[in-house]
Amino acid sequence: MTDVDKIGLPGYELDATDLGYQEATGADLELDQIDADGLSDDTSFDRSDIEDWLIGLKRKKQAIFYGPPGTGKTFTAKKIADELVKDTDGFRDVVQFHQNYEYEDFIQGIRPSTDSGDLSYGLESGTFLDFCEEAEERNSPCVLIIDEINRADLSAVFGELMYLLEYREDSVQLAQSQVDEDDAYTDADGFEIPDNVYIIGTMNTADRSIALVDFALRRRFAFLELRPNWSVLREKFSASGVDVDDLVNVMESVNDDIGDRNYELGHTYFLDASTRDEVRNIWNLEIVPYLEEFFIDQPEKVDNYRWDEITSSSSFNL
Repeated sequence: MTDVDKIGLPGYELDATDLGYQEATGADLELDQIDADGLSDDTSFDRSDIEDWLIGLKRKKQAIFYGPPGTGKTFTAKKIADELVKDTDGFRDVVQFHQNYEYEDFIQGIRPSTDSGDLSYGLESGTFLDFCEEAEERNSPCVLIIDEINRADLSAVFGELMYLLEYREDSVQLAQSQVDEDDAYTDADGFEIPDNVYIIGTMNTADRSIALVDFALRRRFAFLELRPNWSVLREKFSASGVDVDDLVNVMESVNDDIGDRNYELGHTYFLDASTRDEVRNIWNLEIVPYLEEFFIDQPEKVDNYRWDEITSSSSFNL
């Protein structure tokens, strides 16, 4: 049923688009209306990269930013989502996956509830169904950000959604067929993802190798890699008493010793540092513990990057 068909039905309220005050942008992304230059300025990634990401998202309707820690995956996802819904009736929301996140949390499941002390069990919509229900009332792209998407058992959490992500024009019956009458997405026609729903996931490759991601899921998402971008650090670094080039040299040496692009350390660790003491604090409380974990059987490598060592070394002179 289209929005036009709904006008006049009980409970339907006219919105700004119906009244002619706001132009409906449609479900599809209008790439020529997106401020790629502004996104490039905000994220410090090249305009060409931004354009490639947007083309991938428009084509697949779901994408995943992946890369090692400190590369700005969540920050970039939020900036792009905010740009896509800016000045429209669309919206963006964020959910974070974790090891205990389940199908019942994301799609739907039986939940206990109490009414005047009486315990009952009813079918409740999960995060994604609630998001889709809201998106169906909008005329513009709506973006769901799934942070740390690879922390959950994706095949179990997505369920029937695995099919719908690839065949957006289809509908499927969800696992639980007995539903409330007011559930718009589980009627006799089945559930379908509204055409204006876009999904952006973030994946930290240091938490779980990207090689472990289900190949069926790979086909359904565009994968957008973010690497350590030292030009961002050079542009935005403001800590007094620390030469940014020396800091970059140390970080590049650290990543060379790590020797695995999935576990490298990125530029965002130091973006908010404004003094040398803050850089030292970040190094001692975040960088060194990470290295101690990664080089757990090679403590001598960690010792090469203790603060006293890198600040007195003729190689770094930090």
